[in-house]
Amino acid sequence: MARFDGFVPGRHQIDAFGAGGFRFADMSHRGSILATPAGIRIWPVTAFAQITRESLQQVLDEAESIDFLLIGTGHDIAFVPASLREPFREAGITIEGMATGAAARTYNVLVGEDRRVAAALIAVD
Repeated sequence: MARFDGFVPGRHQIDAFGAGGFRFADMSHRGSILATPAGIRIWPVTAFAQITRESLQQVLDEAESIDFLLIGTGHDIAFVPASLREPFREAGITIEGMATGAAARTYNVLVGEDRRVAAALIAVD
């Protein structure tokens, strides 16, 4: 399996998660990832409190191809505050926060249905 070097273009399902990382597109990555219709990239967020509009800017940059953003908040569910939701609502993107495992599984279902989805997934052990 190849090591992930920062970006892989295209839409890919998440093959596995846990042990501090993810497997996808015949690659593995230790750490968090941001998956958009353009591709999967390293996401330098390790805790929900670190999520900002700026950390999710790539999603806003691709807003024309995204209807739904899933945020994998780690082991626990965390409420996404209105201040973070607002710029995405204005861009026509609905945000849903859930534990990372649930977010990864939901992302896979939506990608399988060819839905316009992105996922910001915090790695879990």
